[in-house]
Amino acid sequence: MSARLHAYGAITTEVPTIAVEPPRTPAQMERAIKGLVTGRYEWVVFTSTNAVKAIREKFIEFGLDARAFAGVKIACVGNATADAVRDFGIEPEMLPTGEQSSEGLLADFPPYDSVLDPIDRILLPRADIATETLAAGLIERGWEVDDVTAYRTVRAAPPPADIRDAIKSGGFDAVLFTSSSTVRNLVGIAGKPHARTVVSCIGPKTAETAAELGLRVDVQPELANVSELVAALATYAVELREKMANNPVKPRRGAKVQGPSAGRAAR
Repeated sequence: MSARLHAYGAITTEVPTIAVEPPRTPAQMERAIKGLVTGRYEWVVFTSTNAVKAIREKFIEFGLDARAFAGVKIACVGNATADAVRDFGIEPEMLPTGEQSSEGLLADFPPYDSVLDPIDRILLPRADIATETLAAGLIERGWEVDDVTAYRTVRAAPPPADIRDAIKSGGFDAVLFTSSSTVRNLVGIAGKPHARTVVSCIGPKTAETAAELGLRVDVQPELANVSELVAALATYAVELREKMANNPVKPRRGAKVQGPSAGRAAR
């Protein structure tokens, strides 16, 4: 997973902040795949494209295909994850109707009904660092949850020195964060973006993490997906340009301009 940084002239640089690795032991995932084949689960809940990829890789390893999901209902936290499931040849039964997040999915997820639901168990394959919100919410609704580590997320290697310097000195106009981990890891491997860099966060949890690390969040889309994030940033840029045109910044001699308009005011 990467943080995307936009530099002058609409040049985009993706800085990998997260590397994905298999679980330390395969036993848990192997039991989960066996459970899918033997009809152990009523639902599989996917929280990320990486979780879908992890299950798909295990299917390939064991010579299985999408038919192993026969009779199992699929829920996805967001549109990107749903698209990954569709690439697998399956149409998800459930996506959040509101916020694309664990909380959004829980708001729509049905409680277990012993009459309507022949099986009371859900498979939840996810990252090792995922929060307990979704699993706890499903348990509160009466479901048994197999909370399985499908993959591990580790901090990526630091970017080249020139990229690190550009991040910290304001060489990028904007940074787009797609998860809380991308925020924490970018700050850890490259430092905080300069105060004049526009900070865009995909959703409320990511924005909360950015604020906790002392970043000013300028852009957050209504729907938590990458296309909406890019569109929201584009809208913000247009509005900012119009504002600058109508109210040009005239700094005093020797004064330093701060905030998201600084780079534009200097040009």
